[in-house]
Amino acid sequence: MSLPTTTKEYYFPQRGSFSNLKLRTSPVPKVNATEVLVKVRAVSLQYRDLMIATDNYPAPVTQNLVPCSDMAGEIVAIGEAVTGWKTGDRICANFTRDHVYGDIDGDISQTTLGGPVQGLLTQYRVLPAHSLVRIPKHLSYEEASTLPCAALTAYNALTGGQVKLKAGDTVLIMGTGGVSIFGLQFAVASGATVIATSSSDDKLKIATKLGAKHVINYNKTPAWDQEVLKLTGGRGVDHILEVGGPGTLEKSMTAIRFGGSINLIGVLASTANPLGNVEHIKFRASTLRGIFIGSVAQFKDMNRLLEANPETTRPVVDKVFSFDEVIQAYAYLQSQAHVGKVVIKV
Repeated sequence: MSLPTTTKEYYFPQRGSFSNLKLRTSPVPKVNATEVLVKVRAVSLQYRDLMIATDNYPAPVTQNLVPCSDMAGEIVAIGEAVTGWKTGDRICANFTRDHVYGDIDGDISQTTLGGPVQGLLTQYRVLPAHSLVRIPKHLSYEEASTLPCAALTAYNALTGGQVKLKAGDTVLIMGTGGVSIFGLQFAVASGATVIATSSSDDKLKIATKLGAKHVINYNKTPAWDQEVLKLTGGRGVDHILEVGGPGTLEKSMTAIRFGGSINLIGVLASTANPLGNVEHIKFRASTLRGIFIGSVAQFKDMNRLLEANPETTRPVVDKVFSFDEVIQAYAYLQSQAHVGKVVIKV
Protein backbone atom coordinates (compact mmCIF):
# COMPACT_ATOMS: atom_id res chain seq x y z
CA MET A 1 0.00 0.00 0.00
CA SER A 2 1.39 3.39 -0.97
CA LEU A 3 1.71 5.92 1.83
CA PRO A 4 0.04 9.35 1.69
CA THR A 5 2.20 12.25 0.62
CA THR A 6 -0.24 15.04 1.61
CA THR A 7 -2.70 15.68 4.42
CA LYS A 8 -5.67 18.00 4.77
CA GLU A 9 -5.51 19.95 8.02
CA TYR A 10 -7.11 22.90 9.77
CA TYR A 11 -4.90 25.75 10.95
CA PHE A 12 -5.10 29.28 12.34
CA PRO A 13 -3.55 31.87 10.01
CA GLN A 14 -4.65 34.26 12.74
CA ARG A 15 -6.16 33.52 16.14
CA GLY A 16 -8.96 35.51 17.78
CA SER A 17 -11.93 33.32 16.86
CA PHE A 18 -12.49 29.70 15.91
CA SER A 19 -14.19 31.02 12.77
CA ASN A 20 -10.66 31.93 11.59
CA LEU A 21 -9.84 28.24 11.06
CA LYS A 22 -8.87 27.44 7.48
CA LEU A 23 -8.40 24.15 5.66
CA ARG A 24 -5.16 23.56 3.76
CA THR A 25 -3.25 20.71 2.14
CA SER A 26 0.27 20.12 3.50
CA PRO A 27 2.99 17.57 2.75
CA VAL A 28 3.29 14.60 5.09
CA PRO A 29 6.73 14.77 6.75
CA LYS A 30 9.25 11.95 6.47
CA VAL A 31 8.91 9.29 9.17
CA ASN A 32 12.19 9.20 11.09
CA ALA A 33 13.64 6.12 12.76
CA THR A 34 11.86 6.54 16.12
CA GLU A 35 8.56 7.84 14.74
CA VAL A 36 5.31 6.49 13.32
CA LEU A 37 2.82 7.84 10.81
CA VAL A 38 -0.75 7.86 12.10
CA LYS A 39 -4.04 8.08 10.22
CA VAL A 40 -6.15 10.27 12.50
CA ARG A 41 -9.64 8.80 12.88
CA ALA A 42 -11.24 11.08 15.49
CA VAL A 43 -10.39 14.27 17.41
CA SER A 44 -12.10 15.51 20.57
CA LEU A 45 -12.35 19.15 21.60
CA GLN A 46 -11.69 20.66 24.99
CA TYR A 47 -11.97 24.07 26.66
CA ARG A 48 -8.27 24.72 26.01
CA ASP A 49 -9.02 24.66 22.27
CA LEU A 50 -11.50 27.52 22.72
CA MET A 51 -9.00 29.52 24.77
CA ILE A 52 -6.34 29.08 22.09
CA ALA A 53 -8.76 29.95 19.28
CA THR A 54 -9.80 33.20 20.99
CA ASP A 55 -6.18 34.08 21.86
CA ASN A 56 -6.85 33.81 25.60
CA TYR A 57 -4.49 30.96 26.38
CA PRO A 58 -1.80 31.95 28.94
CA ALA A 59 0.99 29.78 27.48
CA PRO A 60 3.00 30.08 24.24
CA VAL A 61 1.34 28.92 21.02
CA THR A 62 3.16 28.27 17.75
CA GLN A 63 2.39 30.32 14.63
CA ASN A 64 -0.04 29.00 12.00
CA LEU A 65 -1.18 26.48 14.58
CA VAL A 66 -2.83 23.20 13.67
CA PRO A 67 -5.03 22.94 16.79
CA CYS A 68 -6.26 20.14 19.07
CA SER A 69 -4.38 17.76 21.33
CA ASP A 70 -6.68 14.75 21.64
CA MET A 71 -7.07 12.09 18.97
CA ALA A 72 -7.41 8.41 18.26
CA GLY A 73 -5.97 6.87 15.14
CA GLU A 74 -4.28 4.00 13.36
CA ILE A 75 -0.58 3.45 12.65
CA VAL A 76 0.07 3.27 8.90
CA ALA A 77 3.89 3.41 8.83
CA ILE A 78 6.70 2.75 11.31
CA GLY A 79 10.27 4.05 11.58
CA GLU A 80 13.07 1.50 11.36
CA ALA A 81 14.05 1.78 15.05
CA VAL A 82 10.50 1.50 16.46
CA THR A 83 9.71 -1.62 18.49
CA GLY A 84 6.49 -2.76 20.12
CA TRP A 85 4.22 -1.28 17.45
CA LYS A 86 2.98 -2.47 14.06
CA THR A 87 0.88 -1.05 11.25
CA GLY A 88 -2.83 -1.30 12.02
CA ASP A 89 -2.39 -0.73 15.77
CA ARG A 90 -5.02 1.62 17.24
CA ILE A 91 -3.44 4.36 19.32
CA CYS A 92 -3.82 7.64 21.17
CA ALA A 93 -1.00 10.15 21.55
CA ASN A 94 -0.27 11.58 24.99
CA PHE A 95 -1.30 15.22 25.43
CA THR A 96 2.23 16.18 26.52
CA ARG A 97 4.29 14.35 23.91
CA ASP A 98 7.48 13.87 25.96
CA HIS A 99 5.92 13.27 29.40
CA VAL A 100 6.60 9.55 29.55
CA TYR A 101 6.72 9.00 33.33
CA GLY A 102 7.40 10.78 36.61
CA ASP A 103 7.11 14.50 37.26
CA ILE A 104 6.74 17.03 34.49
CA ASP A 105 9.35 19.79 34.07
CA GLY A 106 9.64 23.02 32.13
CA ASP A 107 11.12 21.46 29.01
CA ILE A 108 8.58 18.64 28.87
CA SER A 109 5.73 21.12 29.37
CA GLN A 110 6.67 22.72 26.04
CA THR A 111 5.81 19.51 24.15
CA THR A 112 2.03 19.77 24.50
CA LEU A 113 0.18 19.10 21.27
CA GLY A 114 -2.01 21.82 19.78
CA GLY A 115 -0.11 24.64 21.53
CA PRO A 116 3.67 24.95 21.47
CA VAL A 117 3.69 21.87 19.20
CA GLN A 118 1.50 21.49 16.11
CA GLY A 119 -1.72 19.65 16.88
CA LEU A 120 -3.89 16.88 15.55
CA LEU A 121 -6.79 18.36 13.56
CA THR A 122 -5.39 16.75 10.44
CA GLN A 123 -5.76 13.55 8.43
CA TYR A 124 -2.21 12.27 9.02
CA ARG A 125 0.36 13.05 11.70
CA VAL A 126 3.92 11.88 12.35
CA LEU A 127 4.46 11.23 16.08
CA PRO A 128 7.30 9.91 18.27
CA ALA A 129 6.67 6.29 19.25
CA HIS A 130 7.35 7.03 22.92
CA SER A 131 4.24 9.23 23.08
CA LEU A 132 1.79 6.51 22.04
CA VAL A 133 -0.69 4.51 24.11
CA ARG A 134 -2.73 1.56 22.89
CA ILE A 135 -6.52 2.08 22.72
CA PRO A 136 -8.65 -0.27 24.87
CA LYS A 137 -10.24 -2.84 22.58
CA HIS A 138 -13.82 -2.10 23.62
CA LEU A 139 -13.69 1.60 22.63
CA SER A 140 -14.45 3.14 19.24
CA TYR A 141 -12.10 5.72 17.76
CA GLU A 142 -14.61 8.45 18.69
CA GLU A 143 -14.74 7.28 22.31
CA ALA A 144 -10.97 6.81 22.56
CA SER A 145 -10.29 10.32 21.24
CA THR A 146 -11.66 11.70 24.52
CA LEU A 147 -9.02 10.01 26.67
CA PRO A 148 -5.75 12.00 26.31
CA CYS A 149 -6.80 15.18 28.12
CA ALA A 150 -10.20 14.87 29.82
CA ALA A 151 -9.89 11.30 31.07
CA LEU A 152 -6.20 11.45 32.00
CA THR A 153 -6.64 14.75 33.82
CA ALA A 154 -9.43 13.28 35.95
CA TYR A 155 -7.42 10.10 36.59
CA ASN A 156 -4.30 12.04 37.61
CA ALA A 157 -6.37 14.29 39.87
CA LEU A 158 -7.88 11.35 41.74
CA THR A 159 -4.92 8.97 41.85
CA GLY A 160 -1.72 10.92 41.20
CA GLY A 161 -1.33 12.97 44.37
CA GLN A 162 -0.60 12.23 48.02
CA VAL A 163 -4.32 11.77 48.75
CA LYS A 164 -5.25 8.89 46.42
CA LEU A 165 -8.79 7.84 45.63
CA LYS A 166 -10.02 4.73 47.43
CA ALA A 167 -13.29 2.93 48.02
CA GLY A 168 -15.45 4.74 50.57
CA ASP A 169 -14.15 8.22 49.73
CA THR A 170 -16.46 11.09 48.85
CA VAL A 171 -15.69 13.07 45.70
CA LEU A 172 -17.10 16.45 44.68
CA ILE A 173 -17.45 16.86 40.92
CA MET A 174 -18.10 20.31 39.44
CA GLY A 175 -20.17 20.51 36.27
CA THR A 176 -20.72 17.97 33.51
CA GLY A 177 -17.92 18.71 31.06
CA GLY A 178 -15.41 16.14 29.87
CA VAL A 179 -13.06 16.08 32.88
CA SER A 180 -15.93 16.21 35.36
CA ILE A 181 -17.82 13.31 33.78
CA PHE A 182 -14.72 11.13 33.67
CA GLY A 183 -14.00 12.03 37.30
CA LEU A 184 -17.53 10.95 38.22
CA GLN A 185 -17.14 7.65 36.36
CA PHE A 186 -13.70 6.85 37.81
CA ALA A 187 -14.89 7.64 41.33
CA VAL A 188 -17.97 5.40 40.97
CA ALA A 189 -15.87 2.59 39.46
CA SER A 190 -13.52 2.83 42.45
CA GLY A 191 -16.31 2.55 45.03
CA ALA A 192 -16.47 6.21 46.04
CA THR A 193 -19.53 8.36 46.71
CA VAL A 194 -20.00 11.24 44.26
CA ILE A 195 -21.58 14.65 44.83
CA ALA A 196 -22.12 16.47 41.52
CA THR A 197 -22.93 20.13 40.91
CA SER A 198 -24.39 21.89 37.87
CA SER A 199 -26.61 24.82 36.95
CA SER A 200 -28.88 22.48 34.96
CA ASP A 201 -31.33 20.01 36.47
CA ASP A 202 -31.36 18.09 33.19
CA LYS A 203 -27.59 17.66 33.31
CA LEU A 204 -27.81 16.61 36.95
CA LYS A 205 -30.24 13.86 35.91
CA ILE A 206 -27.53 12.53 33.59
CA ALA A 207 -25.00 12.72 36.42
CA THR A 208 -27.37 10.69 38.59
CA LYS A 209 -27.72 8.05 35.87
CA LEU A 210 -23.93 7.82 35.72
CA GLY A 211 -23.77 7.09 39.44
CA ALA A 212 -23.75 10.38 41.37
CA LYS A 213 -25.39 9.79 44.74
CA HIS A 214 -26.08 13.46 45.50
CA VAL A 215 -26.62 16.37 43.13
CA ILE A 216 -26.69 20.13 43.76
CA ASN A 217 -27.99 22.84 41.43
CA TYR A 218 -25.69 25.71 42.37
CA ASN A 219 -28.08 28.31 40.94
CA LYS A 220 -30.80 27.11 43.29
CA THR A 221 -28.34 26.49 46.12
CA PRO A 222 -25.67 29.23 45.92
CA ALA A 223 -24.19 28.12 49.26
CA TRP A 224 -23.36 24.72 47.79
CA ASP A 225 -20.32 24.40 50.04
CA GLN A 226 -22.61 24.37 53.08
CA GLU A 227 -24.81 21.78 51.38
CA VAL A 228 -21.75 19.61 50.81
CA LEU A 229 -20.88 19.84 54.50
CA LYS A 230 -24.47 18.90 55.36
CA LEU A 231 -24.38 15.88 53.04
CA THR A 232 -21.11 14.69 54.60
CA GLY A 233 -22.19 15.21 58.20
CA GLY A 234 -19.90 18.22 58.58
CA ARG A 235 -16.78 16.26 57.58
CA GLY A 236 -16.31 17.57 54.04
CA VAL A 237 -15.27 15.64 50.95
CA ASP A 238 -12.02 13.76 50.38
CA HIS A 239 -11.44 15.02 46.83
CA ILE A 240 -12.62 17.96 44.74
CA LEU A 241 -12.22 18.23 40.97
CA GLU A 242 -11.99 22.02 40.90
CA VAL A 243 -12.78 23.24 37.39
CA GLY A 244 -14.12 26.68 38.31
CA GLY A 245 -10.94 28.24 39.63
CA PRO A 246 -11.17 31.75 41.11
CA GLY A 247 -14.97 31.81 41.16
CA THR A 248 -15.41 28.56 43.10
CA LEU A 249 -12.14 27.93 44.91
CA GLU A 250 -13.13 29.71 48.12
CA LYS A 251 -16.18 27.48 48.54
CA SER A 252 -14.07 24.43 47.72
CA MET A 253 -11.78 25.35 50.61
CA THR A 254 -14.81 25.21 52.88
CA ALA A 255 -16.12 21.93 51.45
CA ILE A 256 -12.86 19.94 51.67
CA ARG A 257 -12.21 17.69 54.67
CA PHE A 258 -9.20 17.90 56.97
CA GLY A 259 -6.36 16.36 54.99
CA GLY A 260 -8.34 16.27 51.74
CA SER A 261 -7.22 17.23 48.24
CA ILE A 262 -8.47 20.06 46.02
CA ASN A 263 -7.33 19.32 42.48
CA LEU A 264 -7.15 22.56 40.50
CA ILE A 265 -7.97 21.83 36.86
CA GLY A 266 -9.87 24.69 35.23
CA VAL A 267 -10.64 28.40 35.37
CA LEU A 268 -14.23 28.41 34.12
CA ALA A 269 -15.61 30.72 36.83
CA SER A 270 -14.26 34.19 37.59
CA THR A 271 -14.61 36.56 40.52
CA ALA A 272 -13.79 40.20 41.21
CA ASN A 273 -13.19 39.44 44.88
CA PRO A 274 -9.91 38.17 46.34
CA LEU A 275 -9.96 34.76 47.99
CA GLY A 276 -10.93 35.18 51.58
CA ASN A 277 -10.35 31.86 53.34
CA VAL A 278 -7.06 30.52 52.00
CA GLU A 279 -6.11 29.85 55.61
CA HIS A 280 -8.47 26.85 55.44
CA ILE A 281 -5.84 25.05 53.37
CA LYS A 282 -3.33 25.39 56.19
CA PHE A 283 -5.57 24.82 59.18
CA ARG A 284 -7.31 21.85 57.57
CA ALA A 285 -3.97 20.37 56.47
CA SER A 286 -5.50 19.96 53.03
CA THR A 287 -3.73 20.03 49.68
CA LEU A 288 -4.27 22.37 46.73
CA ARG A 289 -2.75 20.56 43.75
CA GLY A 290 -2.43 21.83 40.20
CA ILE A 291 -3.11 19.21 37.53
CA PHE A 292 -1.23 19.28 34.22
CA ILE A 293 -2.82 16.29 32.46
CA GLY A 294 -0.55 13.23 33.01
CA SER A 295 2.17 10.94 31.71
CA VAL A 296 2.23 8.03 29.27
CA ALA A 297 2.70 5.70 32.25
CA GLN A 298 -0.42 7.11 33.94
CA PHE A 299 -2.31 6.82 30.66
CA LYS A 300 -1.52 3.09 30.53
CA ASP A 301 -2.61 2.66 34.16
CA MET A 302 -5.85 4.50 33.43
CA ASN A 303 -6.59 2.25 30.47
CA ARG A 304 -6.41 -0.76 32.77
CA LEU A 305 -9.14 0.85 34.89
CA LEU A 306 -11.21 1.38 31.74
CA GLU A 307 -10.77 -2.23 30.68
CA ALA A 308 -11.68 -3.54 34.14
CA ASN A 309 -14.86 -1.41 34.24
CA PRO A 310 -15.87 -1.15 30.57
CA GLU A 311 -19.43 0.09 30.99
CA THR A 312 -19.08 2.22 34.13
CA THR A 313 -16.20 4.14 32.56
CA ARG A 314 -17.34 4.23 28.91
CA PRO A 315 -16.66 7.75 27.58
CA VAL A 316 -19.72 9.97 27.29
CA VAL A 317 -19.70 11.42 23.77
CA ASP A 318 -22.38 14.08 23.45
CA LYS A 319 -22.14 14.74 19.71
CA VAL A 320 -19.97 13.77 16.74
CA PHE A 321 -19.29 16.22 13.90
CA SER A 322 -17.77 15.52 10.48
CA PHE A 323 -14.39 16.87 9.35
CA ASP A 324 -16.31 19.44 7.28
CA GLU A 325 -18.15 20.67 10.38
CA VAL A 326 -15.20 21.79 12.50
CA ILE A 327 -16.50 25.35 12.97
CA GLN A 328 -19.89 23.99 14.09
CA ALA A 329 -18.16 21.65 16.54
CA TYR A 330 -16.27 24.54 18.13
CA ALA A 331 -19.50 26.56 18.34
CA TYR A 332 -21.30 23.68 20.02
CA LEU A 333 -18.54 23.33 22.59
CA GLN A 334 -18.69 27.07 23.26
CA SER A 335 -22.47 26.88 23.82
CA GLN A 336 -21.90 24.60 26.84
CA ALA A 337 -24.97 22.62 25.83
CA HIS A 338 -22.97 19.39 25.92
CA VAL A 339 -22.56 16.74 28.59
CA GLY A 340 -19.28 14.90 28.24
CA LYS A 341 -17.28 15.36 25.05
CA VAL A 342 -17.62 16.88 21.58
CA VAL A 343 -15.88 14.85 18.86
CA ILE A 344 -14.87 15.41 15.22
CA LYS A 345 -14.71 12.35 12.98
CA VAL A 346 -11.79 12.67 10.55
